[in-house]
Amino acid sequence: MSMEMTAWHSLRGVYGSQENGPGPLSRATLRRIAGFAAPHRRGITWFLVLSVASAVLAVATPLIAGRVVNAIVDGGSTRTVVVLALLIAGLAVVEAALALGGRWMSSRIGEGLILDLRTAVFDHVQRMPVAFFTRTRTGALVSRLNNDVIGAHRAFSDILSGVVANVVTLLLTLVVMTRISWQVTLLALLLLPVFVIPARRMGRRLARLQREAADHNAAMGTQMTERFSAPGATLVKLFGRPDDESAAFATRARRVRDIGVRSAMVQTVFVTSLTLVSALALALVYGLGGFYALRGDMDAGAVVALALLLTRLYAPLTALAGARMEVMSALVSFERVFEVLDLRPLVAEHEDAVPVPEGPVTVEFDGVGFAYPSADKVSLASLEEVATLDHRGGVPVLHDVSFRVEPGRMVALVGSSGAGKSTIAQLLPRLYDVDAGAVRVGGVDVRDLTAASLRETVGLVTQDGHLFHETVRANLLLARPEAREDEIWDALRRARLDGLVASLPDGLDTVVGERGYRLSGGERQRLTIARLLLARPRVVILDEATAHLDSTSEADVQAALAEALQGRTSVVIAHRLSTIRAADEILVIENGRVAERGTHDRLLTLGGRYEELHRTQFAIDEDGQEEAALA
Repeated sequence: MSMEMTAWHSLRGVYGSQENGPGPLSRATLRRIAGFAAPHRRGITWFLVLSVASAVLAVATPLIAGRVVNAIVDGGSTRTVVVLALLIAGLAVVEAALALGGRWMSSRIGEGLILDLRTAVFDHVQRMPVAFFTRTRTGALVSRLNNDVIGAHRAFSDILSGVVANVVTLLLTLVVMTRISWQVTLLALLLLPVFVIPARRMGRRLARLQREAADHNAAMGTQMTERFSAPGATLVKLFGRPDDESAAFATRARRVRDIGVRSAMVQTVFVTSLTLVSALALALVYGLGGFYALRGDMDAGAVVALALLLTRLYAPLTALAGARMEVMSALVSFERVFEVLDLRPLVAEHEDAVPVPEGPVTVEFDGVGFAYPSADKVSLASLEEVATLDHRGGVPVLHDVSFRVEPGRMVALVGSSGAGKSTIAQLLPRLYDVDAGAVRVGGVDVRDLTAASLRETVGLVTQDGHLFHETVRANLLLARPEAREDEIWDALRRARLDGLVASLPDGLDTVVGERGYRLSGGERQRLTIARLLLARPRVVILDEATAHLDSTSEADVQAALAEALQGRTSVVIAHRLSTIRAADEILVIENGRVAERGTHDRLLTLGGRYEELHRTQFAIDEDGQEEAALA
């Protein structure tokens, strides 16, 4: 290793450390880390063996080089010099092979650990309730799966191997150097503070610069993510100031540039200075060693060996000087990952869960009470960018709600905005669990049903019609991956969308864009209905599926919805009078309670809340026909 590389290596040990250093890790955390490492213990063992072997060879080579010099100075045989040279070459080849093997092993361990952590976090997050996603910043959550997982992986690859190899190299080097000349060894150790102190100071300085750069990069990333989405770009064009947006982005970008230049100069000055210190130390070794050699107290080979060993001494010493900071900083990433894994999913499947009974099913709400969970039960302060989470209990939104929908029949929910209609729709597919009472499908409490059978039985169409940035085919097959081509086209035909999809450039393989923005609102909604039809659920929930559509699109969607509702048990948050009239029963939801129930005609005669809603939210056109919405 050259003196310049030694200087860079010394800086690496403190480069990424926190300014004040992380706090100590608990034994419980260390045990959990050991649990994740357990499947890789065989690879870790071989990794450590290769690291130790490399460290031994790193010390052996200077000693052999010293013997070569002695053979030359003492007039030894050519054969001896050649054999020693070949031995050095052979050790170099072996050392290179060990380095490649160690790198391959560390990559397998590190990437395997990343795989284990990412899949564990991803699977765990998917089990979290919807409330978790309504509170959590997506970028912060993605960062846990990327930055923190990679930081945890460093603890098992770069740091683990570095600490072990450096300790072995340091001990062997000190033993060998002391045996050759304790005076030169002492001199090298006395110069160590000159080598280490600047490294720690510059490392902290660089860490501060890098954190500032990371903050600016994160801000730019947030700005780009928000402004480059279709809704964000539209908002900026309608109400934003593009020049101001550009100026704000450019200011951050220029600061990152300035930090980059400053960091590069700090590193260069530091490395150059330490290279100079190393060169001076090497000169002292040659001077003092040469003095002893001329006095006959040391042979020339020993002087060369000491000089080569010096380069093997400073790198591990300076790296280990910042090892604790580096190790602790990397292992803190585990705690951030464990924070997410320790969040308990509020909705979980019982071990003895049963499937939904076969055949037509009933839907029943029996004395249901519900309050959305408080923040401390479903989220983390670090994922919301707040100092502390709100520990107050959720405000009840449903009170003793009871109704029953017989197989093949329809119940419509109407009421004021915020009355609790959408909450009822979310409880049926068990997006949340009730706090009181029970929700039953086929006579079985949904908490006792398997998640897979409940998903197959209950289908929900919401008003936003969400689609992934994938192909039409992929968005449809989300409902039933094993569906045949003819079944896909049949669902599109019944959703009145087959003609449009056939006219697209790539047909079913056309990418719909982020959230389906390459399609119109009505087309997006009909595609979600086609997805529902492909799933063939026995229970259908419509949550204001036509709320934001124009009259033409709404007519197309209504025709598709008629296909979706035919012969199925249905709970509909009503949007049109025609839907309400077709319902077998209408429930008026007010303040989380069932205020009225009955048929359309009966509720009108009562002169209550339904009649008021009907009178205030419906208009009469010139032909005397009712139109508009009731929601």
